[in-house]
Amino acid sequence: MNKLTFDCFTKKIFIKAPIEKLYWCWGTSEGITSWFLSTAIYTSATGEERKVDENIQAGDSYLWKWHNWDGKEEGTVLKANGKDFLEVSFADSKVSVTLEDHEKAVLVILKQHEIPVDEESKLNIHHGCSNGWTFWLANLKAYLEHGILLNETEHDLRNIPLSGFEFVNM
Repeated sequence: MNKLTFDCFTKKIFIKAPIEKLYWCWGTSEGITSWFLSTAIYTSATGEERKVDENIQAGDSYLWKWHNWDGKEEGTVLKANGKDFLEVSFADSKVSVTLEDHEKAVLVILKQHEIPVDEESKLNIHHGCSNGWTFWLANLKAYLEHGILLNETEHDLRNIPLSGFEFVNM
């Protein structure tokens, strides 16, 4: 990406943790619910629910639920190599996560792409997800490097209008 557009964005962060731990955080139900989601259910292409510590695989379907949001996201695991790359369908687009080992830290590269460019998608997907991923990547770094979570779990924000756009730790 040489210029900013509404059909994609990239977020990057260095995290001091083993690449295997980072892949676990993204590629298993147990891992992704440790820092990001309240619920993550992965189902294989043959209809069997994956164990919480089992790596996701291409062709799996998923159901994700968050703290402080009554909605859910359902999609498909498009690619998953078990070590440093995965891609899922997400919010009418695709999200890929690449992990690059850089000796003292791992560079996490998140790219959300194939975003529709209608006005609603520009606001809700490009703007909303870009802000959201910025927070969640910082939350992942805080979790792995300092053992703390920054997301709100004590206060119920679901009945506050625009909470998803105003609270930075949704």
